[in-house]
Order: sequence, then C-alpha cells, then structure tokens
Amino acid sequence: MTHVARRSRFAGFTRLLLAVGSVGAVGSVPMASALPAAAAPAPPSTRFPPAAAAVLAPPPVPDEDRGEPVGDHLTVTVRQAGASVDGTYEVNCHPARGTHPDVGGACAVVDRNTWWGRDVFGPVPADSVCTLQYGGPATAHVTGTWAGRPVDATFDRGNGCEIGRWDRFVPLLPKLSSDF
Repeated sequence: MTHVARRSRFAGFTRLLLAVGSVGAVGSVPMASALPAAAAPAPPSTRFPPAAAAVLAPPPVPDEDRGEPVGDHLTVTVRQAGASVDGTYEVNCHPARGTHPDVGGACAVVDRNTWWGRDVFGPVPADSVCTLQYGGPATAHVTGTWAGRPVDATFDRGNGCEIGRWDRFVPLLPKLSSDF
C-alpha cells in the first residue's frame, strides 16, 4: 500500500471517528474548527434524518405505565375488625397514593416507626412480658416493600404487647378499642 493510499484511508477513518464522537458528545464543543472544511463533520441537523434522531432517544416512561410501583408499596389486609374497616388496601408512599382511606397518615406513621437498623414491621420479641388482655379477633397482614426491603408481617390483638404493636401502626391499621 502506498503512502498516499494509507493517508487517504486514515483521513476517512478520522472523519468517521469525529462524526461518531460528536454524536456521543451532546453539548460538547466540536473541534471541527481545527480541521479542514472537507474533514469537518456535517452540522447536527443534516447528520441524521429526523426519524433516525427520534430512535436515538426514546421518551421516558411515565410512572403509572411502569410495571412495578415507584417508592414504597404496601398491601394491607384487615379481617374481623368490623365491616366498615375490613378489606384490602394498597398504600404507595413517596409519593403517597393508593386505595387506603388515609394514605397520607398511613405513610406518615410507617415513616415515624422506621429506625435505622431495626425491622419496622418486626414481631414482638419472644422474651417480652405482656399483659394478659384480649383486644379482639381482628387480624392484619401487611406485605410489600418498605425502604427497599420486603415486608411480610402479621398483626393481631391477642395480648397487651400485640395490642401496643397494632396501635403504633394506626392509621395504617384501623383504630380499634380493646373493650371486649
């Protein structure tokens, strides 16, 4: 290969690198002014047809169209607490939304109970000394994700410790009286 042929191949390769580099460096100052006019890349408006430019940057997907909820998501199922509060509720926090009757309050109470290094939905410790009081037959099951961790917690009102645990999560869980 002659010296002239190598030089022309190198010049073509240089133009290709400059064109590709200027596509990847959006917002950067092109160095085309240092090159001869024949080696400078074409202006952005003539480099690609409009249809090809649209393919390079797809539009963002709105949160409501994503498959998984954004932020913290909990599903709360309440049973035997009374016809007005029994049911399954969805709670999405950060931002607050869902089918829960007080979604803002539900998110706030879980936020208040969240402490670094402690399972916010953890059960009453096994060695706890609890009063022998009965808070009724109500139960709740909370599943989902909170602070990036999976949640699968059950609540009942079978003794003083469990009643206290339930009451710490009102209004995520319904407010109930212990008069049974």
